Amino acid sequence: MAVHRKRFRVEDIAGGGEMPNFDVTEEAIPMHSEIMAELRAIRAQMAKGSMPAPLSGSAAMAAIDASTAHELAEARTMLDTYRAQIEQCEKLKVELDLIHDAIDRTKREIATLHGKSFDGGEMAKVNGELGAVVGGTEQATQQILEAAESIDQAASAMSKVDSVDQQKRLSDDIQERVISIFEACNFQDLTGQRISKVMTTMKFIEQHINSMMDIWGGVDAIKAHVVPQVDNRSEDDKLLNGPKLAGDVGHASQDDIDALFD
Repeated sequence: MAVHRKRFRVEDIAGGGEMPNFDVTEEAIPMHSEIMAELRAIRAQMAKGSMPAPLSGSAAMAAIDASTAHELAEARTMLDTYRAQIEQCEKLKVELDLIHDAIDRTKREIATLHGKSFDGGEMAKVNGELGAVVGGTEQATQQILEAAESIDQAASAMSKVDSVDQQKRLSDDIQERVISIFEACNFQDLTGQRISKVMTTMKFIEQHINSMMDIWGGVDAIKAHVVPQVDNRSEDDKLLNGPKLAGDVGHASQDDIDALFD
């Protein structure tokens, strides 16, 4: 049976003529179903060549378990790392809190010193007390020396006069000068009171300075930061150390001086 070919419109527009008719027998054209079956077979073979062979059920479960175990191990390692970092941060926070507390306490100590000792009024008061001690001591010393000189003169004159009246006047003068010496010696009590005020202030300052040193680890920790002291005094100034206090070392005793003459 002859198969009539369908004529398309584009052929009419392009050529305007008739297309030749081909007579094709039914036996020359394969069936459509057979062609599609062959194409499906080729596609299946190509898919088998590009894809891996499917795993069995137990092998697939083993692969999933291995992948899960690997991911869990990585997660545990990361978690341990984070925990170690958190512990280090906590330790650092504790140290920073201690430093902050020490700085805050030191500020309070300095503020207390500034408010009660280092301000202008308190230090001026301490300087005034020491100045009064020096002035009172000088004035009392001058009064005692003048009285002693007058007593010496009156005693010398008394030995040279024979009149009873003159001797009585000189005796009264001596007694008056002795009373003046006793009055001048009262400076010791006033000096002691003034020096006690100064010592109270100095002890207050020393107490708060010691507190600040304890905040930063005590005296031993502070010694590491002490700047070496250089004695720039002249040779004569080095010999002027003032009177010896009880317990001072490096001073010659009277026995040492007497031994030089033996």
